Amino acid sequence: MRRRIPSTAALVSFEAAARHESFTKAAEELSLTQSAICRQIGGLEEFLNVELFRRSRRGVKLTEAGLSYSRRVATQLDAVERDTLSVMGPQGANVIELAVVPTFGTQWLLPRLRDFQQRHPNVTVNLTNRTRPFLFADTDFDAAIYFGDADWSGTESHRLMSENPMPVCSPKILGNKPRLSAGELSSMPLLQQTTRPYAWRQWFNSMDLSVARDMTGPRYELFSMLAQAAMHEMGVALIPPFLIQRELEEQRLVVANTHPLASAKAYYLMIPDRKVESVSLKAFKDWLVEQAQTFNLPGIAGLEGLD
Repeated sequence: MRRRIPSTAALVSFEAAARHESFTKAAEELSLTQSAICRQIGGLEEFLNVELFRRSRRGVKLTEAGLSYSRRVATQLDAVERDTLSVMGPQGANVIELAVVPTFGTQWLLPRLRDFQQRHPNVTVNLTNRTRPFLFADTDFDAAIYFGDADWSGTESHRLMSENPMPVCSPKILGNKPRLSAGELSSMPLLQQTTRPYAWRQWFNSMDLSVARDMTGPRYELFSMLAQAAMHEMGVALIPPFLIQRELEEQRLVVANTHPLASAKAYYLMIPDRKVESVSLKAFKDWLVEQAQTFNLPGIAGLEGLD
């Protein structure tokens, strides 16, 4: 049965025109005439029986349907381009598509990844941000690094490390004090993390304190966002020190209290059962576990003597 799919030329023309909200700029980008773009989009609207743009003397504007469709088309074209580039790459190359939680990937994994590349020059590791578990069967990912309890159906888990976040803040908030007590912290603006909504409550409870406002304060999704907010004196944040090593070394952030928040959850490498025999993944798994085991948290500059 013939698929009801518009032509690729029409979709590419539409995506460019939608991104620029201009037929002229789309034509310039694609090295086509404006009339050719108009024909492609007109044909697409006829195919869909939906108006994608509103035309006026001042130009074109996406309709609600056009805006929604443009987002989906852009996502699919990106996927097709990525797959095409992968096929066009060196034949026989081994590629690992890795989903990774953003700050861990940027601050801990990437600085070490060159070592893996030097040991395994024929293996390419591509990183994509994913903050929550997903179904491997619905994606092209070969493995994932995530923070949780390793309860992920159809996968093999390999524990990497705990988070052990500590309260951190700008040196200006700390002032002349070496540390801040839990009581002092309870009266300060508390920066919250979207994916760890009870972190401050758990931290105060571990210090035998009940703080009424422990879940109030601005919320940010990523540790990197929390770090930026803390550096700009917006409040105190709970962040694993190993994710802000540079900020601590440069004294842009300081540990406000050395009591860590212990958690049963940890960072794990998750490999779907169907991929566990992959030679490339085995090499990456062995290297990653070795890196995690040799990682020495107390040795991070700025944390010596905190115990």
